[in-house]
Amino acid sequence: MSHPYDRLSPDLILDAVESVGLVPNGQVVALNSYENRVYQVGIEDGEPMVAKFYRPDRWSDESILEEHSFSQELATQEIPVVAPLAFDDHSLLKHAGFRFALFPRRGGRAPEAGDLDQLEWIGRFLGRIHLTGQHRRFACRPSLAVDTLGYPALEAVLGSPLLPPQWQRPYRQLAATLLDAARERLEAIAPPSMRLHGDCHPGNILWTDTGPHFVDMDDCLQGPAIQDLWMLLSGDRGEMTLQLDALLAGYRTFRDFDLRELALIEPLRALRLVHYTGWLCRRWDDPAFPRAFPWLGEAGWWEGHIADLEQQRLRMAEPPLMVY
Repeated sequence: MSHPYDRLSPDLILDAVESVGLVPNGQVVALNSYENRVYQVGIEDGEPMVAKFYRPDRWSDESILEEHSFSQELATQEIPVVAPLAFDDHSLLKHAGFRFALFPRRGGRAPEAGDLDQLEWIGRFLGRIHLTGQHRRFACRPSLAVDTLGYPALEAVLGSPLLPPQWQRPYRQLAATLLDAARERLEAIAPPSMRLHGDCHPGNILWTDTGPHFVDMDDCLQGPAIQDLWMLLSGDRGEMTLQLDALLAGYRTFRDFDLRELALIEPLRALRLVHYTGWLCRRWDDPAFPRAFPWLGEAGWWEGHIADLEQQRLRMAEPPLMVY
């Protein structure tokens, strides 16, 4: 089966970069990305750039431009978000049927897991991002909601031939239970909504000696502040409590945090588990996905995944993490 990205050859990538007036030196290195295609491209007499080619038909032009505008708004405030570059006042570029953007290359490494000093530093910048994000709403970007991110993903899994028949009924019942509980919790707390990074996990933060850089705003959305915090927590309950305390110590330097949102951590984790699996099933016709995620076709993986969902059901029944 052919896929639109099959046409994205090295020559097309170089031609796209050249179309905005740059002179590539022929070096093209694929970077780790599946939803879009991302490459480091060498530039004659200049620093390499990062070229992101957006997945066809996923976002509207208006949604992508909102992503760009938010990134640029943050960058102008000296918040270390890697924003797209503009050429003749255009950041969303087009070539040979593809939409793409060019970004400055930023080096770095993932933050050290559980490093409290780094988490406090990251928390300060997240507080500043949210201080900016709360002033107006996205017009085109999605909002974090179980109805849009959860239930459609569940249907994608149930409709996929990857899900073994013997797991159809258990998966439907367990995932629906988790999503229903997550929706109830979100509705009960009704947290304030703001513009967010949306996918703020350690892989989207590059750490350097001068601090963090936030990358990949492709999933920015409207939602509660805790969405940009909880994915930075890891380990057991005690470890996560210490990490959360460090994050909020930095965050509160710039913005208050409503502690009621701590009760959303496990519901949002449940939503992500289902959404992520649905995403993989939806994208299975992209040849990159079976190569990168071969275990999705194995019955043993689904058994383990359902065990993870059951464990998540138990975690959602526990009291939320507490800090002061």
